[in-house]
Amino acid sequence: MTQPERAYSVLLVSASGNFNAAIGELLPASVYTPVHTVSDVSAAKRAFAGRAYDIVIVNSPLPDDPGVRFSIDAGNGGETVSLLLLRSEVFEEVTARVTPHGVFTLQKPLSKTLAETALAWLVTARERLRKTEKKTQSLEEKMEEIRLVNRAKWVLIEQRGMDEPTAHRYIEKQAMDRCVTRRAVAQEIVNG
Repeated sequence: MTQPERAYSVLLVSASGNFNAAIGELLPASVYTPVHTVSDVSAAKRAFAGRAYDIVIVNSPLPDDPGVRFSIDAGNGGETVSLLLLRSEVFEEVTARVTPHGVFTLQKPLSKTLAETALAWLVTARERLRKTEKKTQSLEEKMEEIRLVNRAKWVLIEQRGMDEPTAHRYIEKQAMDRCVTRRAVAQEIVNG
């Protein structure tokens, strides 16, 4: 795997010291940092409440809970990618339950190659989420600008007696003439 430009925070939820050591070897600090390890769902919930993680890996079952609901909840925030590792006897049933929620699943035991591949998939999925977040933020900013420009048009209509097309042209022309954004012109008009 080539070195990504960013680091990925990881929450590892596992009660198995052997598993933690094995997966820890696959999580170099240059790519995965910080890596927090907890041994049960209660501790995982506390850790997750304290900060956001890019990747959550749950080695099910755990001493206090299977970890299925936590895996779903962790991935529902939109910023986290979840991987749930399952015993073979529950793999198909649990996978059918969690897949619609975007949780990745793998059947235990894992080979080193499969674990490395899974980590690469998790990084890829997290990057895809990051792009979606940026698009969503951009759309929200554009919607806010449209709302602000519309409020400015109403101010021009009410205070200067302009009709809507004239108010729109006025804002556009002011922005062009002054080499500023429509948002800046609209904000000045609304602020009076």
